[in-house]
Order: sequence, then C-alpha cells, then structure tokens
Amino acid sequence: MNQSLWVAKTGLDAQQTRMSVVSNNLANANTTGFKSDRAAFEDLLYHQVRQPGGSTSQQTTLPTGLQLGTGVRVVATAKSFEQGSQQQTGNALDVMINGRGFFEVQMPDGTSAYTRDGTFHVNADGQLVTNSGYEVQPGIQIPEGAQSVTIGADGTISVQLAGNTNATEVGTLSVTDFINPAGLQALGQNLYQETTASGTAQAGTAGLDGLGSIVQGALEGSNVNTVEQLVNMIETQRAYEMNAKAISTTDSMLGFLNNNV
Repeated sequence: MNQSLWVAKTGLDAQQTRMSVVSNNLANANTTGFKSDRAAFEDLLYHQVRQPGGSTSQQTTLPTGLQLGTGVRVVATAKSFEQGSQQQTGNALDVMINGRGFFEVQMPDGTSAYTRDGTFHVNADGQLVTNSGYEVQPGIQIPEGAQSVTIGADGTISVQLAGNTNATEVGTLSVTDFINPAGLQALGQNLYQETTASGTAQAGTAGLDGLGSIVQGALEGSNVNTVEQLVNMIETQRAYEMNAKAISTTDSMLGFLNNNV
C-alpha cells in the first residue's frame, strides 16, 4: 500500500474514534455525575531515512535528518473530574459531593464500585441503595416509620422517629478518594472500579483531609460543556475531511502515473 494512503487511513480511524468520544459526551450531557472524556492522540513509529546527527563527512553531521511518520492513533481517553453543576432537587435522599471523592457501593458479586451519582433510595429492607439497587457502603439502615432523614455536611445521617423529640443517628456516609481518579475503570451505570493506575481506595470523612463535603437535597450534574463538545465535533469533522482528501489526492496521483507510464 502506498505510504501516504496508510498514513491518511490511520488519521480517519483516529478521528472516527474521537467522534465516538465526543458523541458519548454529548449523549451524557444530562447524566448525573457524568465526567467527560477527551481522546488523546499519539504519533506512530517513524522511518529513519537519514538519522539526525549522522555523519556527512569527517568534520560535519546532519543537523536534522530525514524521518517519515507512519500516522497516528488514539492512545487514551482521559476523564475530566472537574466539578459538575449543583442541581437542587429537594429530595432528602439525593446527595452530592462538593469537591473530591466518590461514594462506595457494593456490587452483587461482593466487590466494591464507586460513583459520583448520589441518587439514593431505600429498598424493601430499609437499606440505602443506588438507582440500580446496589447497597451504599458502609451499609446504612433507615428505620421503618422514619418521618424525616437529615444528612449533614460530614455525611452523618440522622432520622426523626415518631414519638421521639430527638433525632436518632443511623450511620455515616463516607467519602472515598483515589490518588489518580483518571485511572479508574468506567463500568457504566455511573460506576467506576479501582485499578492499579488509580491507586488504592482511601475512605475518609466528608469535608476533611481534602475530601468534598456532602450536600443534601441536590445532585451533581454532568460536567460536559456542550458548546465545547460541539466545537470539538466540528474540528473532528474537518480533520476527517482533510484525511479523506489526502486519500483522494494520493489516488489521483497514482492514477496519473498509471495513465502516463
């Protein structure tokens, strides 16, 4: 295959992948706690036709050399963990983390997953669970007949029971953080999983040691900037068109040679 055709083909593949990333960001513009992705590009290996610094005589060397690139690839999708907007809901079981950190939930197989989505509910057993029914960790039991639920900025949960004048504390929402949140593996369902790249989960008290505080009656919106994503879409489209044009031009050049040789 002609080298320029191959290089342009890698450009088409890379821009198609970037468009998938942009499309996913836009699709999740209203997803609670969603963090936008950014495609990271990397150039491929080079053909060293003339090595930089190679000798051209006993006294002289090449100042630059001749290196021919072989294209590009998408090497990573980096998540941005910038804070999303605060959306007031008034629901006592809706909470958000204002700052760093994640809520820990227990998956059906007993492993832990982590989320920024604080849309919590109470299941038939009185346990605090996510939209998908996964139990929030540490396990919190809301007593039957609780008239109100109050969640403090430090995650302390107290309820008002019928016949009692004083609130009863039933547990504490802890906040978990990672050295490198961008290294977490996205699982879908607004969940992340710990990896070697993210570092070990470090649980702590909300509002302390750099962890975010808890806000009751609000949810964190997606941090997707739709205007920025639409600009990225236009850039991607133009880059795709330019790579397609490179293929078309190379094909015309090869056709010229075939017809005139």
